[in-house]
Amino acid sequence: MLVAERYEKIVRLVNERGSIRVTELSELCQVTEETIRRDLDRLEQAGRLRRSHGGAVSVKDLPQQPEIPYAEREITHAEEKRRIAQEAVKLIKPKDRILLDASTTAWYMASYLPDFPLTVLTNSIKVATELSSKEKIEVISTGGLLAQRSLSFVGPLAERSLDLYHVDKVFFSCKGVHLDRGISESNELQARIKQKMIGMADSVILLADASKFGIQAFTHVAELSEIGTIITDRRIPQETLQALTERTSIEVSTV
Repeated sequence: MLVAERYEKIVRLVNERGSIRVTELSELCQVTEETIRRDLDRLEQAGRLRRSHGGAVSVKDLPQQPEIPYAEREITHAEEKRRIAQEAVKLIKPKDRILLDASTTAWYMASYLPDFPLTVLTNSIKVATELSSKEKIEVISTGGLLAQRSLSFVGPLAERSLDLYHVDKVFFSCKGVHLDRGISESNELQARIKQKMIGMADSVILLADASKFGIQAFTHVAELSEIGTIITDRRIPQETLQALTERTSIEVSTV
């Protein structure tokens, strides 16, 4: 049995039964208990189940964390986000093909972008609207299911539209950055589209103000090893910055 097949079997068994023990999963999957424990850790990080003492329980019927409304995110740590956005714009060159997510920091980026030849792919209504007045920038919107709180397009249609493209750089934000558990989002729809974004870019740039660090949100998006650059603000704790430098090859910029 392939690892991916075993993961799916474990999740199916947990959801069918509500909870299951490591010893039983070991027998049913014909692997060691230690392997099962590692599998459960990985699946918990991905938000697909929850670890319990001696096993795992289903998260199928648990409510996912609601997204914070855009208007609220827009004014939270606004000054830091603007500085991060201005720094991120410096990485963009004429004729680049870039992807901007639906974060408020990406919207600030759109407002700071000079009107030069550029292709911008986005799942954000706010970003697309901001760029509509810049004549030299070609804007491509994903379409899809509208997530009203974030004014973003998500879901299968948005994900499939991303399969048609490849970009030089993706700029995205998230709900949490954890040194051990990676990048996370508030719900599965947002996590899935950001996973797609990361996979279609030559360079992956994470825009995360200092409040995001040490946080593990509901759904796993990516490992830190998948990120090339992090742009954050000067409030990031020195020990976190040092740990990032020592434990990863990520280029970290503070503004």
